[in-house]
Order: sequence, then structure tokens, then C-alpha cells
Amino acid sequence: MRTLPSIVLTASLAAALVLASGPVSAQAPGDPGGPRGEGFQDGRTSGVILRNSKIVLSGDGLGAKADGYRVQRPCWYEPGDNADQMLERQEDVRQYWFHTNPTGTAEDFEKFLKQYEDKVGENGRWWVPAYNAADPDGLSCWSGLQGAVWVPEGGSPPGGITLAELYQLARAALTVPEPKIELSPDVKSYVNLDTWVWLTGVGATTRSVTAEIPGVMSATVTATLSDLQIKSGTSGARAEVRQNCGPTGHPYVKGGTFTCGVRYLRASVDQAGGAYTMTVTTVWPVTGGGFDFDPVQVTAERSVPVGEVQSTVRDTPAGSAG
Repeated sequence: MRTLPSIVLTASLAAALVLASGPVSAQAPGDPGGPRGEGFQDGRTSGVILRNSKIVLSGDGLGAKADGYRVQRPCWYEPGDNADQMLERQEDVRQYWFHTNPTGTAEDFEKFLKQYEDKVGENGRWWVPAYNAADPDGLSCWSGLQGAVWVPEGGSPPGGITLAELYQLARAALTVPEPKIELSPDVKSYVNLDTWVWLTGVGATTRSVTAEIPGVMSATVTATLSDLQIKSGTSGARAEVRQNCGPTGHPYVKGGTFTCGVRYLRASVDQAGGAYTMTVTTVWPVTGGGFDFDPVQVTAERSVPVGEVQSTVRDTPAGSAG
């Protein structure tokens, strides 16, 4: 997009104008329970928590744990009101201006308001700063922006959000369910016995998130479960892993071919807690807009105690028949 001349407001006033216009919460369809889609994981600079933003997040890929994907730029400008709409909310601007300028006069405010009045009838929008609060650099990035800027129709200010960045925000909010590992045998396995592995709790094997600036642009990313990866929790000398699992593994079938799971070759009595820790990772490649994204990967763990098969040998009394 072209970069065109702009008029600058303060960033704090720009935020007040966004809030006054009623920002749209990121919410799952049909869910009245409050904001959703804020993909975030404690202790990780990941996910997306939108602040001072009109971006709408929707889709069935919202609400679980974020996987660590980080949006490249933590703050940006978004297209906001045109000149007429801005003046329609003159009272909101007045209240905030006098709150931040307690010694200001009505004449001072009228001088400030003139920049909006001068734009009435022109084709264009005020672009306002927004940021991703899930990123530790988000607030400082937002504070460093000049504030809201006037841009003629068809243009974008320096730092204006791009379609590629909207796709990144959708990807950061995209989450998939954590699977539950099922085993057969379930409670305890034994040396040289096939331990079958499959997953439950996955649900739909495609999940999508759409990030949209209503009436301006929209970006949808989709994750599709393609594979699961098994780690036995020990070395190859103590376990053999079968990885032909498909998306969700294979439940035990009597007489079936063992293709997904672990055959443990040594007992786990010498391991911490007396068990091996098996991990299973689901892999969900992501597509959207022709961009390259890392797959979403979610890992679950399960303890697998492995025992020795005990043999009973009975002595035959002397002189008795074999």
C-alpha cells in the first residue's frame, strides 16, 4: 500500500477513541461467555491478546493453549473512523481531552478539534495504534507510535497493518486440543509385549481461526491433524517404537497388525517412579494465504510401568513319570 501524508494525534487519545467506539471482543461463535481467542501460555512470549484493536477473532481453533508462535511486530496502526464519524463522537473526545488536560479551556479544545473538522468531506480515515499484549514488547512498541494519523483513502501510514500481519495474528491465536493418550495394555505393560497407542479427545481434525478488520480485510488460517509422533521415554536399546500411526494412532484390535506404539525391551524398575515417561506429539500443518507457517504441535505425556514376565518352574519328584 502507498504511504501518504498524515496528521498525528496522541497515542493515548487514539486508544480512547477506539474504546469509545466499542471494540469488538475476540469471541468464539455462539459463546456469550466473554473474550476468547486470546491464545496465550504463561511464561511464553506467544499467542495474541489484542489491545485497542478492532480486529475480530473467530473460529473453532480458539480457546486452547498457544503453541509458542510469535507475531513478528507487536504493534501497528489499524484503519479507524472517517472524518464524519470522528466528529460524531465529539463528546467522547471532549471528555477525554479535558481529563488529560485539566487546566485546558474550551478555546484550547476547539483549537484541538479543528484538525478533525478540517477533514470533514475528505475521503480517508484516521488510523489508530493497537498492540499485542501477549508480547512483552507490545506496550512499549505501542507507546512509541506517534498516535492516530489521518490517511487519504487507499493509503496506509508507516506501520499500518498488512494482510501478512493479519495472517500472523490469526496464526498466533490458532490452537488445537491437547490429546489424551490411550494404551493397550492400559495399566501396566511387560517386556517384549506390544503396547498399542492411540489418542482420544482430539475431536475435529481441522481447526481454523479468522482475523478480520470488518469491512477492510480478513485472514483465515487452518490447521489439519496429519501425524502423531511417539517417544518411548528411553533409549533404542530398551525400546522399539512403531511410528506408522496416521493422525490419531490405532486402537488395539485382537489379531491386528502392530504399527503404532512401543515394544519395551527392558523393565522400568530402575526408572524414576518405576515407569517410563512416554510422550506423544500431534502435528497439525497450517495453511493460509499462501504463507509459510510452522505447524502447531501439542505434546502429552503418560507414565508406562513395564514389568518382567514371571515364569513358574515346578520340580518333578524323583521316580515320578515324566
